Amino acid sequence: MKKLFNISLLLLVLVVTSCNHKDLCIHHRDHAHKFHILVDADYRCDWEENYGYQDWQAIWPDYYVDYDGLRPATPKGLRVINSNEKLGSNTHNIAANGGVVTLYEGPNDILFYNNDTEYILFQRNQSGNKATTRATTRTRTRATYISSEFAEPGEETMTPPDMLFANHVEGYVPEKSVDPVHFPVTLHPLVFTYKVRYEFESGLEYVAYARGALSGMARSVTIETGDTSVEGATILFDNCELTDYGVRALVTSFGVPDFPSQGYEARVEGRKNALNLEVVLRNGKLINFNFDVTEQVQQQPHGGVIVVSGIKIDPNDGKQGTGAFDVDVNGWEDTEDIYLPL
Repeated sequence: MKKLFNISLLLLVLVVTSCNHKDLCIHHRDHAHKFHILVDADYRCDWEENYGYQDWQAIWPDYYVDYDGLRPATPKGLRVINSNEKLGSNTHNIAANGGVVTLYEGPNDILFYNNDTEYILFQRNQSGNKATTRATTRTRTRATYISSEFAEPGEETMTPPDMLFANHVEGYVPEKSVDPVHFPVTLHPLVFTYKVRYEFESGLEYVAYARGALSGMARSVTIETGDTSVEGATILFDNCELTDYGVRALVTSFGVPDFPSQGYEARVEGRKNALNLEVVLRNGKLINFNFDVTEQVQQQPHGGVIVVSGIKIDPNDGKQGTGAFDVDVNGWEDTEDIYLPL
């Protein structure tokens, strides 16, 4: 009987002791409460925005591709940065459609953007208690690029940015809960597309290869606000395609410089935008064309359609020489520099 009493006492001690350890006490769930959210992300996949000058979606012409066919694909991953002015910041990488993110107690500023970019570079700056994130892209040089009187002087040349979506929430105060709180968020585009059409009048049959440049575009964008830099840059692009009417290309950019997050008026005065076309003929001769597209770009600050026409290649240029185009022709190759943010 005494032995049985000792065993009962031992079991009682073990039960009482176990309740001092919350990990083993299944009846108390306070330790499971967290400041966490379940992000439910979707994306506004627009390739251009109408600011009252041209409603392309309503009057889309026969441009060999549907308007909706130009929409960007949704990204493959999502980055979430939550910040608290006293506790610092945390970075989370989750699935593109969302996931669970742990926040700080108290106010959180939460930044969302896709993390699957290849050419975009991010620079996070702290000013007082607030942090801002700038997105830019790599600088690039092209030995054969010739600027024109239509372009802003002294601009950097850069690689086109790949697609960037973002959203920013200020001062969100999470609730402490066992299950994460549902948190829907829509990410908006910060990179837009220009569909460029180079329409030839004559001499297209002599062209073997083409590429181009678009000057006077924003060098960077602030992710939190969508405001673009005052500094402009020239975008060098190679993805030109020969067509039955000439040459076409899809050119991505952050839009025009000094773009406000709210309200826009085309500012043709004081800004210059030039479109360059560089062609190599079948005989190896290289020719540059430059066009003033300031009015077209300023009326379409976030993507749109740029058309230049009347391009002619002199038959004397096209028929010179007897050799076919050599892909190793001197001066056609690029050198590329990498821009490293401080």
